[in-house]
Amino acid sequence: MSKPRYWDEACATLARNDATMGRIIVRCGGHLVSRGDPFQTLARSIVGQQISVKAAQSVWNRFVAACGAEGVVPLRVSRMRMTTLRRCGLSERKAEYLKDLAGHFRSGEIDPARWPLLDDDAIIDELCAVRGIGRWTAEMFLIFNLLRPDVYPLDDVGLLRGIATQYREGQPITRAEAVEIGEAWRPWRTVATWYLWRVQDPLPVEY
Repeated sequence: MSKPRYWDEACATLARNDATMGRIIVRCGGHLVSRGDPFQTLARSIVGQQISVKAAQSVWNRFVAACGAEGVVPLRVSRMRMTTLRRCGLSERKAEYLKDLAGHFRSGEIDPARWPLLDDDAIIDELCAVRGIGRWTAEMFLIFNLLRPDVYPLDDVGLLRGIATQYREGQPITRAEAVEIGEAWRPWRTVATWYLWRVQDPLPVEY
């Protein structure tokens, strides 16, 4: 799959400005890849909250089957009965979140066509208006679906762990320290974050 258009420039700039990051980039290689349809990506993030990857996949498969030929689209999900959603293995709260997500797409309160005109914070605010979507989920969406280049998810444990191991000899760091370190990576903090995930796990990070 094709890499983001900014990826090579970002890697070259990061390596030039930060020797440690440069070594990580050479060691890990690879690049970020966009993941799927916006509505389905957000729906999957809701389904997967607070359960294992295996359990989430099982519930998702049942949910997709329940959606039938129409597929996982806002109109179909908005019309599904709560009892149907519960039979897929969803909690009542997650079922409500999915209905709310579908409603936001149908009403135009969430409109992917507008996103190219909006900055990151505006999209995060739009997504966080949906029940069950918080800032971390919205930031993951900006990274993995929209491929925004300068997202810096400070609530992500993996990012903070990566900074600690690569820049602080494993000593825990504060959010303030992470912010300060990340300033050197602007405007490519998404790329730096992705490589800090990758250096801890050889498999490419997906969301």
